[in-house]
Amino acid sequence: MSYTQPAALLFDLDGTLVDTAPDLAQATNALRTHHGLAPLPYATIRPQVSNGGSALVELALGLAPTHADHDEARRFLLEVYGRDVAQHSRVFPGLEPLLTAWDSAHRPWGIVTNKPRAYAAPLVEALNLTHGVLLAADDLPLKKPDPAPLLEAARRLGIAPGDCWYIGDHLRDMQAARAAGMQAIAVRYGYIGDEEAPSTWPVDRWFETPESLTQALWPGENDMAVHSG
Repeated sequence: MSYTQPAALLFDLDGTLVDTAPDLAQATNALRTHHGLAPLPYATIRPQVSNGGSALVELALGLAPTHADHDEARRFLLEVYGRDVAQHSRVFPGLEPLLTAWDSAHRPWGIVTNKPRAYAAPLVEALNLTHGVLLAADDLPLKKPDPAPLLEAARRLGIAPGDCWYIGDHLRDMQAARAAGMQAIAVRYGYIGDEEAPSTWPVDRWFETPESLTQALWPGENDMAVHSG
C-alpha cells in the first residue's frame, strides 16, 4: 500500500514530538513528596503524561477530578512543572534529521497540542523548534478530539487538510485527524498505557520508532512517495 507524501506535517507535542515525561515525572513526584509520599517509578508515570495534569494528580495522590483537594494539588504540580518545562525534555532522538530536512526544504509543519500555551510555548521556544504554527489547548474554544485545532492549523499553514499528516500517540489524536480529513498517523514510541487498546484506534499508519517515521517522510530528495514497509 502506498502513501502520498504530505504537503505539511502536524505533530502532537507530548509523547510524539518531544519527550516531556522526565520533567512531568519530576513534578509528579514533587507533589507526592509534598504530601509525604515516596516517589513513583518513572515507568509508572510515563504512560500517563499525555493525559494531562489532572491524570497525574490522580496517579500521584489518588484524587479524582471531583475531589475537593484535586484542584489545589493540580496547581501545585503545574507550578513545579512550569518553573522549567525543558530541564530534561528533548525532541525524540531520531526526529531531529526530519525536522532539519523539512526546515531546509521550507516545507510547512506545526504543532497541535492539548497542553496549555503557558507550558507549550516556553517548551517549544527552549528547544528551538522552528514550527510554522503552534496551537495549544487554550487557543480555541475546542480542543482534541475535536478537529477544530487541526483545521485551524492547516488553514494558518495554507495547506488543505487532506494534504496533511497529523501524527500523535493517543486515541484523541487519531479521532481528531480523521474528523479533520487528515491522515491519522500513530506512533508506538509515545505514551501509550497498558489499559489502552491502540489496535482499535482509527489509524491510517503506525510507526514504531522516530527513526522509521523520519525514513518514511524523508527517504531522499528525489523520492516523493512514501511506501509502507
